[in-house]
Amino acid sequence: MFRLLLIEDDTTLFQEIKERLEGWSYDVYGITDFANVMQEFTTIKPDLVIIDIQLPKFDGFHWCRMIRSHSNVPIIFLSSRDHPTDMVMSMQLGADDFVQKPFHFEVLIAKIQAILRRVYNYNTESQIKLKTWCGATIDYESNTVTNDRGSIELTKNEMFILKQLIEQKNKIISRESLMKALWDDERFISDNTLTVNVNRLRKHLGDIGLGTYIETKVGQGYMAIEEGGQAHD
Repeated sequence: MFRLLLIEDDTTLFQEIKERLEGWSYDVYGITDFANVMQEFTTIKPDLVIIDIQLPKFDGFHWCRMIRSHSNVPIIFLSSRDHPTDMVMSMQLGADDFVQKPFHFEVLIAKIQAILRRVYNYNTESQIKLKTWCGATIDYESNTVTNDRGSIELTKNEMFILKQLIEQKNKIISRESLMKALWDDERFISDNTLTVNVNRLRKHLGDIGLGTYIETKVGQGYMAIEEGGQAHD
């Protein structure tokens, strides 16, 4: 499990981002003493750092310099400042990316996953091998779904789509978000192919009584639910 250090002094925003990232099974740490960030960085040993520019004591640029003098850990700046020189400065100091506030969480998670894949040869499918959903066990490594009615084997694309949906169960995931996730994971499929994959996924899940747990929301996207529902095509 990857360890992320979020250097953000806005406690409300910190908690919101922390909870969302933990929902993706990352370990998220914060800073308790903004005058001694490096001491806490050394103790935590994060795999990736997310840092704001405007911080107490010293700004994010200062701490980026300090981190870069000791480590090549990936760094993402997260800031409400929108002057072009801020982005240029962050890149010159060795940051890997820059996300401007306000932002969509899906953008942040996509950037985190892309950087982790690049730096650590990380495969998002295998981060967590097992998941439970609707009484079934989802095995991301073997691409199987098993419950008391049997076991089915999914294609890699079908399992990837299912993972995206159940990680945000009871929420509508747009077709655009699924397409972006598939492309970011280098699974190049067309819009029509997405429809085919979702229909096949639902058919396979139906073999063990889970077909209606994936709903199509017309004009919006798809949703994985915890309780049975009627799917719409």
